[in-house]
Amino acid sequence: MHTLTLRIYLTVVAVLALFAFASGWLFQRHIEEERVQVNSMLAERVSAWADLIQRSLPGAEEPLEDQAAALRAWSYRLRLPLALDDAAGNRIAASDSFEHRQADGHGRGLAISLDDGRTLWVMRPGARPLRPPPMGGNEPMFRNGGPPPLDVGRQGPDGPPGFWPWGQGLIGRGVGLAVVLLLLFVAVAAGAWPAVRRLTRRLKALQNGVEHFGEGNLGHRVEVSGRDEVAAVAASFNQAAGRIEALVQSHRSLLANASHELRSPLARMKMAVSMLDDAPPAQRERLKREIDTNVAELDELVEEVLLASRLDAAPQMGQREPVELLALAAEEAARVDAVAGGEPAPVLGDERLLRRALRNLLENARRYGGGDVSVTVGNDGGLVVVQVCDRGPGVPEDQRVRIFEPFYRLPGHAEQAGGVGLGLSLVKQIAEGHGGRVRCLPRDGGGCCFELSLPKA
Repeated sequence: MHTLTLRIYLTVVAVLALFAFASGWLFQRHIEEERVQVNSMLAERVSAWADLIQRSLPGAEEPLEDQAAALRAWSYRLRLPLALDDAAGNRIAASDSFEHRQADGHGRGLAISLDDGRTLWVMRPGARPLRPPPMGGNEPMFRNGGPPPLDVGRQGPDGPPGFWPWGQGLIGRGVGLAVVLLLLFVAVAAGAWPAVRRLTRRLKALQNGVEHFGEGNLGHRVEVSGRDEVAAVAASFNQAAGRIEALVQSHRSLLANASHELRSPLARMKMAVSMLDDAPPAQRERLKREIDTNVAELDELVEEVLLASRLDAAPQMGQREPVELLALAAEEAARVDAVAGGEPAPVLGDERLLRRALRNLLENARRYGGGDVSVTVGNDGGLVVVQVCDRGPGVPEDQRVRIFEPFYRLPGHAEQAGGVGLGLSLVKQIAEGHGGRVRCLPRDGGGCCFELSLPKA
């Protein structure tokens, strides 16, 4: 049995058992309080009956027939089984209901000593009388004219003295509640097991999914069912797994493309170096310049690959500071003889990366734009918009998204045109890392505009 399943199930059962115990204890206290109240009320009522019957019965010196007739009359009026004994304990009279109940084995009833020595026996109708509580012996019926106290010095054949708990219904209700609580406990304990087992089964499935993913199956996803916390964890795992899979695929693609791009300058350098010793002075100078160009290309490629790898690992920018894009655009535009203009536009971001994004856009426009390059900085609601426009051949509509893919070049742009196909990809990563975006738009009159949008500071 799985440990988590057992722990959750035992916790549910323990809480249920504690609830049942507390409920039973509180109900038992309530029953005891009601029992005390019922007994107190019953004692007052029996005392009143005894006082009433004693005042109405003929005296002990009256004929036995008169005493018996009066007893039967009061038994009928009060609907109570009654019997009367003389001072010597001899039965004077008993009502029919008293004799029937005594014949059924219900004992002799509750004994009440009257002040003239006689004893009045009372039974509860329709229920077996229990034992009266001890009162400390026989005492006179009246004290200072008050109602007679209960004399429990005598007892029936049922055992030691006691008192009638005429609240026997309370006992029945207590037993019924105990049975209900027990059945409730069993029902909930039995019903909790499938629920707990289903929960832990889903957790087990999630664990298996994580293990499959950890074994290298990056395309594996777990089933998301329901709307509870387990489903939320499964959905979060799937999102994280998708992100990791995309990141690994991106790194694989980056590595494959970088290795392909490295071969060309390395091959050119190898050829130039092999020809360097036998070349005449004029050609040697040309070969040295070729080597320097290839070294610079390799350095640029390695730098851009490393930057792309860092941006993939941490797509969200960390520490940010206020950056004035208009001033930054003017500085970078001066490097390529571009025209810069617009209005102040502060943003929060990494100045080094934002400068790199603008530089890549300007270098791309200078390389393919035909020499007419302009930079415009403006505000559009909560965004800062930077447009780098040129008058080059433009970008076909079906290629305006793909040009932001790593190592992608437009058809017809050979390596001799410069660049390795990572510049625009880095611009996209930097823009998205700052919560913005970049897109390629056609320009009126020919050419294209690269629009960089960033949240305003």
